[in-house]
Amino acid sequence: MILTICLVFTAAQLGQRVAVLDFVEPSAKGTRWGLGGTCVNVGCIPKKLMHQAALLGTAVKDAKKYGWQIPGPVSHDWATMAGAVQNHVRSLNWGHRVQLQDKKVKYLNLKGSLADEHTVKGLSKAGKETVLTAKNIVIATGGRPKYPTNIPGAMEHGFTSDDIFWLKKSPGKTLVVGASYVALECAGFLTGIGLDTTVMVRSIALRGFDQQMAGLVTDYMEAYGTRFAWKSVPKKVEKLPSGALQVTWVDGQTGSEARDTYDSVLWAVGRAPETKALGLDRLNVQLNNATGKIVVGADESTSVPNIFAFGDISEGRPELTPTAIKAGKLLARRLAGQSTELMNYDNVPTTVFTPLEYGCVGLSEEEAERRHGKDGIEVFHAFYKPLEFTVAERDASQCYIKVICERGADQKILGLHFTGPNAGEVTQGFSMGLQCGATYSHLLQTVGIHPTCAEEVVKVGITKRSGLDAAVTGC
Repeated sequence: MILTICLVFTAAQLGQRVAVLDFVEPSAKGTRWGLGGTCVNVGCIPKKLMHQAALLGTAVKDAKKYGWQIPGPVSHDWATMAGAVQNHVRSLNWGHRVQLQDKKVKYLNLKGSLADEHTVKGLSKAGKETVLTAKNIVIATGGRPKYPTNIPGAMEHGFTSDDIFWLKKSPGKTLVVGASYVALECAGFLTGIGLDTTVMVRSIALRGFDQQMAGLVTDYMEAYGTRFAWKSVPKKVEKLPSGALQVTWVDGQTGSEARDTYDSVLWAVGRAPETKALGLDRLNVQLNNATGKIVVGADESTSVPNIFAFGDISEGRPELTPTAIKAGKLLARRLAGQSTELMNYDNVPTTVFTPLEYGCVGLSEEEAERRHGKDGIEVFHAFYKPLEFTVAERDASQCYIKVICERGADQKILGLHFTGPNAGEVTQGFSMGLQCGATYSHLLQTVGIHPTCAEEVVKVGITKRSGLDAAVTGC
């Protein structure tokens, strides 16, 4: 929804008459939230704040090595953290509402569906129907977490990322099922605030990301205290008389059944687009039958004139808020006749906010090999130790940089991957270089800022092909 707000702000500023329909269907557990959509309420914002809570816990441990005298045992209070996070989210809800009023955008708390290519029907919570007509209709309803449908007790006894950020009390000992970035980020901050946390992985972690980097992320998490149940598939969830949840699963490595008890089970097994209740079938809006997402063109147009879609609901688009925000603004300018510029979906940067953060932009090594061949790429890499890890005596085995280049005269950079502190801040800067067509030569010409982790990126000189030790030893 935050991406829709950015679109309507842009459209309103360009003189368009704009109305926005926003309605939050409560989660299966009854969780509701305000204006702003997934990112603001149950995604990026509360996730990053809880990740910060976990980082502060690690910083407290490090602080003793730096001379800070911290008396007594340190403990974490969920209610205090959750209350502060939730209050911040509510302030954002209010701020968005005020901005819509200031921009003269008509806000309607209605559940919308399409009657035809120019008509939207909105239904209020009380069942009252409102009909609106418009020259253009834009769909940006995003997606919601899925529950497994073949596991008894999954929905009855578990919850999803739509709920975890709004819990009033600590989830306690938690099983996180899934290995997406959502699963690993949640498991990371739960471990970081001192909760016994296990991640159950059916196949691989961080599907779609560079798999060497994914391995470094999960290796660090295991060393950090998160348990992993690899190649395992949950079979059922039962509530015991004590109130504990007993989970039975099949261990894919041994083929035998295993079970354990938990206070909470968090399902992070994927997301489904919010398309079913929109009435798209009546208008013959083309969907990808496998994913349920809307098929769109380069200009975010659907198969029906005057109907557009962008964000997570669109087939083949990155499920990332900043990408959708930019796409929405560009769409608004095109619809207002102010521009013809299309969204560039290449080299979109992102970061996974796990205990050891992972930032990347461009191609994974696997995708670079697929497109250019193994002999058509050169991979420069380095293991390094952040200065802040030294006095704290923290293990830096998984702090790693990889720069994937074309193996040719210019050595154009195809992808950059970084695990380490503040990975998002590091990756953001280098992503502009990729947008500008940066080459390996450009990287070497860049002067590093000392002492930083980011400076190690501009010093990578060892290739994987050489087989030499990639550990950073000096200048």
